[in-house]
Amino acid sequence: MSRAAVGKMPRAGLTRVKRNSKFSAFLTNPKALTGVIIFAIFTLTAILAPVIAPYNPAATTFLPMLPPSAVHWFGTTNTGQDIFSQFIWGTRTSMEVGIEAAVISTLIAFLIGGYAGLMGGWLDALLNSFSNILLVLPTLALLLVIESFVHNPTPQFNGLTIAFTSWAWGARVFRSLALSLAQRDFIVAARLSGAGSIRILFSEILPNMTSVLASNLIYSFLGAVLFEAGLAVLGFENVSTYSLGTILYWAQNGGAMMEGAWWWFVPPGLAIAVLGTSLILMNFAIDQITNPRLREQKRQRKANKRTGRDSGVNQQPSA
Repeated sequence: MSRAAVGKMPRAGLTRVKRNSKFSAFLTNPKALTGVIIFAIFTLTAILAPVIAPYNPAATTFLPMLPPSAVHWFGTTNTGQDIFSQFIWGTRTSMEVGIEAAVISTLIAFLIGGYAGLMGGWLDALLNSFSNILLVLPTLALLLVIESFVHNPTPQFNGLTIAFTSWAWGARVFRSLALSLAQRDFIVAARLSGAGSIRILFSEILPNMTSVLASNLIYSFLGAVLFEAGLAVLGFENVSTYSLGTILYWAQNGGAMMEGAWWWFVPPGLAIAVLGTSLILMNFAIDQITNPRLREQKRQRKANKRTGRDSGVNQQPSA
């Protein structure tokens, strides 16, 4: 597309072209593509859990402590339960908790932080003080205090608890961006046209925060999965449910490490690590695409490599 054609396009068309170019750049980035493929595998596993799981995860009809085999891919527990079936259903639960906590905490962070930065004044000071109070509290300790008052909380309840206690950092980031955008010409024009604060927040501020929003979703998802697993391992969860954390809980209490039953605790722990790696890879790619300094560094490295190859090819051996 020529520059003249781009110059004649309306603003909405330009925005759409930029978003499409960023999306294509994201999918062509090796880190992003690797992360997306891994995350898609976990997502499909969660969606198709009833189809993939070969047995009832609660059934105790098999011999205990069987090592991995063609019949039981991840072996069995000390009570004769199929670990692979528990792993599939546990992946589904952990993914649900991660998505639930990430979406809710990001929405709260955007509403509080973005609205505070847009409005300014006493409302900004009040909301910012509230965010700072929650920010200095250790999240895990706060979760343990809350969970100690609840009898056998479900993983979904833990996801809600994590969401309502882990939004403060994202709110600070959204507030700082909203403060920088609040004095821009297009925000002033929207205010002069009579647009309300909520409309400006979602129609003008939100589109300029897509990369930060994506990063916040990614890290909120990862934090929720880790926090849920930690709460389950510590026993602050209904252990009759199946998540990656409760599998680790029963492996710990069943003496899997003492018995050398590595197939009981390695798969859920490795799954959490691989899932976290996929999210980090996607976030690295987002940073490279949206950060002009990183894009320039990458372009400079490519130019240096190309210059080095050209000089090596053009150099003639001396007589």
